[in-house]
Amino acid sequence: MKVLVLGATGGTGREICRAAAAKGHSVVALVRSVARAQNLTGATLLEGDARDEAALQRALAGCSGVISSLGTSVSPFNEVTLLSTATRALVKVMTQEGVRRLVCITGLGAGDSRGHGGFVFDKLIMPLLLRKVYEDKNRQEDIVRASGLDWVLVRPMVLNDKPGTGVVQALTDLSEVHGGAIGRSDVARFVVDQLTDDHWLGRAPLIRG
Repeated sequence: MKVLVLGATGGTGREICRAAAAKGHSVVALVRSVARAQNLTGATLLEGDARDEAALQRALAGCSGVISSLGTSVSPFNEVTLLSTATRALVKVMTQEGVRRLVCITGLGAGDSRGHGGFVFDKLIMPLLLRKVYEDKNRQEDIVRASGLDWVLVRPMVLNDKPGTGVVQALTDLSEVHGGAIGRSDVARFVVDQLTDDHWLGRAPLIRG
């Protein structure tokens, strides 16, 4: 299938492009600057802002699925709106263009996964560094849930760049979850699988290695 990837120049986004291409998908990446993304492998590059409906419409031409791995920098004090603004525009254009499948990465701490990251993450990192980011991730998840699209929300545990193990544990019962980590390449493979697998459709699994 032809797939649009948002956030393709981030660490996880690059792995997603590689994993999708390895699966035989045709990948389009909407990037802020084509010149700065020349080393991105496995994707055709289109320049544009993910919040721009016209840019999204161009990028979605011929696509039958979207993966959003948009991220934003740590912002302890300033409001964060990028994720929700871009997702709102994306949902609108996908609906107009008849593109149904959306796989959206948010993260540990979004929605009902808050409080399951372990002491340091829950008591220090989240409130001191990530509170504003996760307020916007929660808005982003709400937009996806209300979209009417065929969606999967993926919430990775703490990300690392270790070699992939090929083993991913996906959970919605978080009662016994108190931290964990997962490699970006394993996240990428799981996310790409959700383009064609309906098992997690309409749900928000937390994933860990």
